[in-house]
Parts: sequence; C-alpha cells; structure tokens
Amino acid sequence: MSDMLVTGSNGFLGVATAERLLARGTKGVRFLVRAGSDKRRLDAVLARYPQSDAKLVTGGLSSPKEAGALLDGVGIVLHLAAALSGPSAEMFLGTVVTTKNLFEAAGSLATPPKIVLISSFGVYGVANLPKGHVVSEETPTEQFPERRDHYSHSKLRQEEVAFDYHRRRGVPLTVLRPGVIYGPGGGAFSARVGLALPGAFLFMGGDNLLPLSYVDNCAEAICVAAANAKFNGDVYNVHDDDLVTAREYLRRYQAEVRKVRKVTLPYPAAMALSHAVAWYHRYSKGQLPAIFTPYKTRAMWKGNGFSNAKLRSLGFKPIVSTEDALARNFEYLRNKK
Repeated sequence: MSDMLVTGSNGFLGVATAERLLARGTKGVRFLVRAGSDKRRLDAVLARYPQSDAKLVTGGLSSPKEAGALLDGVGIVLHLAAALSGPSAEMFLGTVVTTKNLFEAAGSLATPPKIVLISSFGVYGVANLPKGHVVSEETPTEQFPERRDHYSHSKLRQEEVAFDYHRRRGVPLTVLRPGVIYGPGGGAFSARVGLALPGAFLFMGGDNLLPLSYVDNCAEAICVAAANAKFNGDVYNVHDDDLVTAREYLRRYQAEVRKVRKVTLPYPAAMALSHAVAWYHRYSKGQLPAIFTPYKTRAMWKGNGFSNAKLRSLGFKPIVSTEDALARNFEYLRNKK
C-alpha cells in the first residue's frame, strides 16, 4: 500500500488536515516539515492518535532532486505548501518554483503519484463579470493576474505549472480552490470584509456574501478529494454551505469579540477612490503605489455568489456548521492575547 505525503503540514491548514486525516484513520501518512521548523502543533496532533503510524519527515522542495527523495513509496501527495505573503519574488519562489520541482520529480517516475493541489479563489477573473455572478468551477480564471495581488498571481501560475505537467507528463491531478479559510489560529478579517487601518476599520464588503471555509471543513474537503476525486484535472471550489455576508460577519465580531471603529466605504465610493489613487499613481510617476486600483476593487468588493455543488457531489459535507464555526472563531479571537 502506498503512503501519503502532505506538504505544508505545519501551517494553519496543514495542521487541521493532519488532524482530519488521523481522525479518519488514514494509514501511512508522512507529514513534511522543513528543518528547524516549529513542530509543536503537529506533535500535539500525533500525540492525540498514539495508534497512528503517521510520521514526520524532514525535507523540502527546493529542487526536483530534493522533492524526488520524498516520493519513494508515495502514492498520493496533498500539496498544501505555498508562500502566503512577501515580495513577488519570494511568493513565486515559495509557491510556483517549489510546485514545479514537485511535479518535475513526480513526472519523472514510471507511475507518478496522484497530487491534490490546494489553490485559491484568487485565481478567478471576476473583475469584469457582472455583480452577483455565481463563482463556480466554470468561471474563467484571471486574464490579468499582474493587476491583482502577489498571492493571487502566484497561485494562478502555480496552477498553470500543475496543469502543464498533468497534460504533458501524465501526472494525476485534482485542484481544490478554497475561498476564505478561517478559524482558530487564523486572522480576524478577510480583505473581502474590509481593511484594517490605524485606528479604524474600513468596511467595504457591505452585503456581499463571504466564501468562508472553516479550517476543519476545508481539511475535510481535502480528505474527501483525496479519497474520491478523479485526478483527471478536475477542479473543486471549497467553501461552507450557509454563507454569511460581510456585514453579518462584522456585526458578530463587534458583538462577540471587541468593538472596532468602523468607517463604511460603499462600493461606488470605493470605485471613485480607487480611480483617484490610480490617477495619482500615474501623475506622481509611482510615488504613491498602485495598491488600490479599480480592477482590484471590482475583483474584491463588487459582490459575487458562490457554489460548492461540485464538491458536494464528491461526497463533501461540512463537519462543523457555520453557526458553530463562527462561534469557535470569535471565541478564539476574543481570548487571543
């Protein structure tokens, strides 16, 4: 029986995925950690399942050779590893280059392992779609990633690398695209709700739905895909069933965690402000960075619907209800030091 390798296993989603895999009784799991990394959260998960044969393995994906050394006896890879922030070069190195190394190593094997790639909603090109467009797996991917943030750009290029190896080298591939992953250990607000400024919170989400994916539910979706996906280049959106609006999320945060000084910026005003910022960026020859543009505003705050019907057809059901997930999240944030 082939083993399972989990990359990015020491991260926010990785630790939750480790918990779900072991709770399901998955055998032969190898959790990849980098040398010198803090393994306390993973150690705590393993301690809760003393009968498991799971193990931590030290290594990385800095070259195809290094990646290849990790694949001996591996039949399926859950590829969660990615850079979440930083300059563009660091993001591409930690997300795109490492993915290329993994797929190059996999594609060189006589029988490549199946790979579940964890991507992002950020790859969708919704800026020029009408308000209320329901984002499904059929929604086009971003045509102008350079107009978006570094994270979305790197995740789109990561997918392109994966699909290229799937087509050319026959590496079995399934892609999951989570929405906003949240929960204990994560941040308080997605940018879809608004932006935290010194002394105030700029509320821009209005009544837009949030594609929330509670971290335990997202981990369960990964487990379901690993067990049931076709690995023929199939793609699945990942979010919970009972979505709330940005307004409802902020209201509950204020009631259950702490008050914030809210400054509301309606979508038309956000568009006007972003046009002014873009104009001044050009006028000043770049003295003001173009971090708030009309394109980004349309992509983030115009407002969309979302569908996880395809994932549910695979057998996914949230293991934590939205009500319980929000309560757990806000309890964590309330008690966070």
